[in-house]
Amino acid sequence: MRTFSGELFIILAAVFWGTTGTSQAFAPQGASSLSIGAIRLAIGGLALFGFARWRKQTVRAAKWPLAATLLSGLSMAAYNLFFFAGVAKTGVAAGTIVTIGCSPILAGLLGWAVRKESPGWKWGLATALAISGGILLVIPDHQQLSVDPIGIGYALLSGLAYAIFAVSSKNLLDRVQPEVAMAVVFCLGAALLSPLLFTQDLSWLIEPRGIATALHLGLFATAAAYLLFGRGLKLIPVAKATTLTLAEPLTASLLGIFVLGERFNANAGIGIGLIFSGLMLLSIRTLTFSSRKNQ
Repeated sequence: MRTFSGELFIILAAVFWGTTGTSQAFAPQGASSLSIGAIRLAIGGLALFGFARWRKQTVRAAKWPLAATLLSGLSMAAYNLFFFAGVAKTGVAAGTIVTIGCSPILAGLLGWAVRKESPGWKWGLATALAISGGILLVIPDHQQLSVDPIGIGYALLSGLAYAIFAVSSKNLLDRVQPEVAMAVVFCLGAALLSPLLFTQDLSWLIEPRGIATALHLGLFATAAAYLLFGRGLKLIPVAKATTLTLAEPLTASLLGIFVLGERFNANAGIGIGLIFSGLMLLSIRTLTFSSRKNQ
């Protein structure tokens, strides 16, 4: 049950992340993706820090793993920067496809190289299914993808940055509780991205819809999501955790269909089925193992 709890935490975190696109759709005009990303990290980091303080968890400098913390904060900031840069250059669909496709694979390879975690063939099959499904979900219907080499490069770097974040955070969580670890990492990431706020139009934040969007993204899609992610990552290998985060495009697609009224097509149906199959393959293995162990 311990491993299944970790999987459940990761899937719930991905469900929260999956609300990001729907929430942004309700944001006022003029709210750029870059400004939303920076505000999201700032609110999320402060909320995580407040939660850690409420739980009376403090930072002990003498015992704090500084290298893992700096790497986690830097990679999270880099992930946001490279992702938005890639999307701006090559479009949402192509940028998202590349990031979705490479981050679980790179995380698995880094987890194996750095932490000696062997993912196994079932992880490989589940990852292939989930990545294929995620790609189908974001392919534009009856449209050609815009492929810009520089944009694709940025998207690859965003996937690599996320993989580094996952591995370095796992190293950090080996020694620090998830609440305070994620709080410090996200406050650092927000501080690194804060100069960008001076280059963005933030007038959308004074509107009620803007405030509601920022609070949802900061408190739920960031603070709550990464708190769950941190707890899950502490319990299960990096490779499995990163693959399970592909529940995010599954959630986003379902919300787009049922909340935003987006059209349900064959690609979406097949993609949803593939992601669900991949997630179930990783989860059912644990449930079967746990039930045998308890007999």
